[in-house]
Amino acid sequence: MWDEAQHTIKKTINISGIGLHTGIKSTLKIEPAKADHGIVFKRIDLDKNNEIVANFKNVSSAKLCTKIQNSFGVSVSTVEHLLAAFYICGIDNLMIGVDGPEVPIMDGSAKDFIKLIKNCGIKNLNKKRKYLKIVKKINLEESGKSISIEPKNNSLNVEFTLSYDNPVIKTQTNNVDFKNHNLKDIYSARTFCLYEDIEKIKQAGLAKGGSLENAVVVKGKEVMNEGGLRSEKEFVNHKILDLSGDFMLAGMRVIGSVKCMHGGHELTNNFLRKVFSNKENFIITENPNSSTNIGKVVTIQKRLAVNA
Repeated sequence: MWDEAQHTIKKTINISGIGLHTGIKSTLKIEPAKADHGIVFKRIDLDKNNEIVANFKNVSSAKLCTKIQNSFGVSVSTVEHLLAAFYICGIDNLMIGVDGPEVPIMDGSAKDFIKLIKNCGIKNLNKKRKYLKIVKKINLEESGKSISIEPKNNSLNVEFTLSYDNPVIKTQTNNVDFKNHNLKDIYSARTFCLYEDIEKIKQAGLAKGGSLENAVVVKGKEVMNEGGLRSEKEFVNHKILDLSGDFMLAGMRVIGSVKCMHGGHELTNNFLRKVFSNKENFIITENPNSSTNIGKVVTIQKRLAVNA
């Protein structure tokens, strides 16, 4: 994930499944791409104006998932687990065809995506990767939630705390170094909800495809899923997974130390916007250990320029 070279996959990956919120079955066709292409989604069920760059500026909704949309109103939702898989596997450039409005939820984690990528193989490209390295502390607080980042030498570290008034979830904290830790518990952690919230979520038009096959459901003191939890901290681990997927929307891997309390997709997206709002917050470098700012704008196939 922290190599000098940009990466793509060696061959095309096809995968199908149900969308968590729409309940609509869709198929992904994940294809290799050239250096500096970036991560781009393409709604192949539509004839034109159907490409959407995976970038924080294109987030149009962050309600219980991350939805990205282009200037023509074409969108794809629930991209965060797939993007987290790319983040963890060190993938920089892909074209992702999807024949519907939502990425399949699979088992509610990124485990299936990671397995497919590893089985497919990763290809080195002939250009260096660019990193966004934080050089000063940045904070954001919204509605009792908070997130901050401060400089760290050559990795992304995430400390996340969540707290629920539930005897199973309670308060959980985990601290993960994305460069040096085994991330299996992170990418295997499933999305979750409280049983008493299900009806409210469905009344909002969401979770039409939700089931015990793709989400952990907690009812009182009980985890309703057969087999229980995959790890002791599965709840907070899933929040860290979500954050890594949303950080992929920075367009570059972020080097810094993050602390987040009770955060979610909306807070993370607003935070990325704050980070990029001031060029004094970061440098862009091709070496995670370097303090040299190459100061170049990162262009993705002329579709947009990240103001970095």
